[in-house]
Amino acid sequence: MHPWLPFEWIAATRFLREGRMQSLLIIVGVGVGVSVIVFMSALLSGLQSNLVKRTLSSQAHIVLLPPEEVARPQRDDDGDLGPLLQKQAQRLRSIDQWQKIRDRLGALPEIAAVSPVASGPAFAVRGDANKSVTLLGIEPEHYTRIIALDEKIVAGKLRLNAGDTVIGIELAKDLGAGVGDKLRLNSGSGATDTLTITGLFDLGNKGVNARNVYVGLRSAQTLLDLVGGISSFDLSLVDIYSAETLAQHLAAETGLQADSWIKTNAQFFTALTSQRISSNVIRFFVGLSVAFGIASVLVVSVVQRAKEIGILRAMGATRGQLLRTFLLQGGIVGLCGSMIGSALAALFLALWQTLARNPDGTPLFVISVEPSLVFIAAAGATLVGTLAAFIPARRAAGLDPVVAIRG
Repeated sequence: MHPWLPFEWIAATRFLREGRMQSLLIIVGVGVGVSVIVFMSALLSGLQSNLVKRTLSSQAHIVLLPPEEVARPQRDDDGDLGPLLQKQAQRLRSIDQWQKIRDRLGALPEIAAVSPVASGPAFAVRGDANKSVTLLGIEPEHYTRIIALDEKIVAGKLRLNAGDTVIGIELAKDLGAGVGDKLRLNSGSGATDTLTITGLFDLGNKGVNARNVYVGLRSAQTLLDLVGGISSFDLSLVDIYSAETLAQHLAAETGLQADSWIKTNAQFFTALTSQRISSNVIRFFVGLSVAFGIASVLVVSVVQRAKEIGILRAMGATRGQLLRTFLLQGGIVGLCGSMIGSALAALFLALWQTLARNPDGTPLFVISVEPSLVFIAAAGATLVGTLAAFIPARRAAGLDPVVAIRG
């Protein structure tokens, strides 16, 4: 042994080498537990990221709308309320002083991008075909920072000058239209315009592909009778999971109606939360089983080496040295197991990406193992091993040398 190594390290490694098979089994057990934790974490993280990405491929993180119009019943001379009023239909209205609001929103650090939108119902007409659509007037340079419409163009290009429009592939199929064809739009206000189809998009949502029609912001303002105005703001956030909290704050600050993607997709978000909780519970019990495995092996090790521990105590080893020896054993087992587990997890993930594929041969979703995840798993396994060794270490340190030597 190297004379410069501390006593605790020499004793711990010797004990582990003497029980090679026992040490190997527990290290492999720890490795399997760590591999399960890393594999599940990476798999669920990739799955959730893919689901969120698909959900938000066609919608903003937060949408700000004008407040709803509320009909207030008037009181008569006696102070009694008049007859109940039926809720009136919500007409298309513009957001007041929207340029100032846009500038204020763009200055907030939580908001990554702001896009003004003029949207409303319309009819797309081509020949005898007539389809109800949602007309969206946008500024492409701002809107594409929220919805990657430019990356979803499958034919033509994203060009929205005056007289241009971009439609979804489902709507193009229904109308029998393609790039370069003419399309007439009739809005609810009675305005009509004939536009040229410059591109077809596929946002991965059949309903959106059959409903959305994009035009330039000014064209939409004219068609929807929103001259110089907009009907909503689309916002992209730095932290998408803070959408609901920020939406409530913006609603209180601006007086506008704020709808977050979390509120709009309440059931989906609940499912994600439940999945995350169940994953954490599984990881906790896997870690607990690893801890009990390490503790049980070290308890047996203390019993088997009682005489050796007694001799070491008789030769001058202190209680603290023996305590640290067995704590070090637990830490070494946890660290070695975490390294093996990380390698196994990488192998399992590679096999998953090879076998789990779409019908066209592309991966189901992208899985990436963050270096921080491996580091956390290694540190966690080492810590669990050390803590699990605490009770056996106290037992070893508390052995009476005379009793231990006598057996």
